[in-house]
Amino acid sequence: MDTFLLSRIQFAANISFHILFPTITIALGWVLLFFRYRFARTGEQKWMDAYMFWVKVFALSFALGVVSGITMSFQFGTNWPGFMEAVGNVAGPLLAYEVMTAFFLEAVFLGIMLFGARRVPPWLHILSTFLVAFGTTMSAFWILVLNSWMHTPQGYELRDGVVHATDWFSIIFNPSLPYRLGHMLLASGLTVAFLIAGIAAFRRLIGDRAETVSTQMRFGLILGAVLIPAQIVMGDLHGLNTLEHQPAKVAAMEGNWNTGPNVPLILFAIPDEAARTNHAEIAIPNGASLILKHSPSGVVPGLNDFVAEDGTVMHPPVAPVFWGFRVMVGTGMAMLALSWLGVLLIWRRGADALPRPYLMATVGMAFSGWVATLAGWYVTEIGRQPWLVTGVLTTEAAVGDVAAPMVMATLMAYLAIYLALMIAYIGVIFHLARRAAEGKRPTREEPRDAPISVPAE
Repeated sequence: MDTFLLSRIQFAANISFHILFPTITIALGWVLLFFRYRFARTGEQKWMDAYMFWVKVFALSFALGVVSGITMSFQFGTNWPGFMEAVGNVAGPLLAYEVMTAFFLEAVFLGIMLFGARRVPPWLHILSTFLVAFGTTMSAFWILVLNSWMHTPQGYELRDGVVHATDWFSIIFNPSLPYRLGHMLLASGLTVAFLIAGIAAFRRLIGDRAETVSTQMRFGLILGAVLIPAQIVMGDLHGLNTLEHQPAKVAAMEGNWNTGPNVPLILFAIPDEAARTNHAEIAIPNGASLILKHSPSGVVPGLNDFVAEDGTVMHPPVAPVFWGFRVMVGTGMAMLALSWLGVLLIWRRGADALPRPYLMATVGMAFSGWVATLAGWYVTEIGRQPWLVTGVLTTEAAVGDVAAPMVMATLMAYLAIYLALMIAYIGVIFHLARRAAEGKRPTREEPRDAPISVPAE
């Protein structure tokens, strides 16, 4: 493998690890604000118990997200110097805006949020939680501004191959930003919803009968049941926007080789890029045309339109985009089924009487948001190839002149460290759940409904 391919794999590994943690912190900050507000309004201890448990997960996720984000940003200089040389006039200020509006805000109030529940007035603790949650969302906003601009660039001009900003409003509010931002925020909400429900189900399975467990289970499943339909609608809008601006990506997602009407929706196939066809295809007639054009006779672009006369391929690798899209959609359908079934069971039986098989399935789906997010991210980023900035800069033109063995060595080191950190992260979350469950089990001297201490209000 050459430097170009190794550098792509290394950046993909870094961003795959990094994105997992902002996916949790973006929505979890707002969930913590809700828990804290509910405790302030009702005085019910179950809400503060939920807050104190999940704020630890937030702190752990925040730390890993920041550290892995710094590592990733260094690669702009080490592995991809051509990126900043060509588009640094746009990328640099956008990344600086993130630091000024998000990191500073989080740094000032994070300590109060984590350690101030019993040390500051309730209004200040609630305000600090709000500002940290707002900061994480602003961080996501600026990163997605840059990422969206790379997909649908506007508001710039080229001078000697270097991008110069001409309209910052157009750069920030580029055509794909609303859809990418909405899609990512909903993905974060779903990730947190199923994580909360999954950990609550785990605590119930190991014997934790505390009221806060039922509350968290109910909250997570209802949140998931509400957000997944919204995500389906947003995904459809995002797909239509992608069809307008990046038709080659949509053609790869659909596994469609020839432009034309009455294009089927392929449920399963084995794309063969060499033969430019699909094998073992299972499809719904006219399905892709109906979804993308809202008409069975709608014309859907094909991959063969993006091959030059000299044989140069200007569409993304088909298989990873095709399968990534199906993993994302399949995970979303599993989320829909689990959450809606859970809400039905809670309505009929109550959160305390969910059957054991359902609880086990919910534990299995605890990190399903990560699966869907990574699959969607691969569709988005691989689907942009061969462009790093669409129509402006190819990925190959931005790679640095680093020896392949050096990139391979650092890649192996990253993978080993990230694997260890991932195992530790998941292990710590389940360890915290076990500790919380042990702390809620009644002793011989303490009845099951004995009150626990309430932080001073």
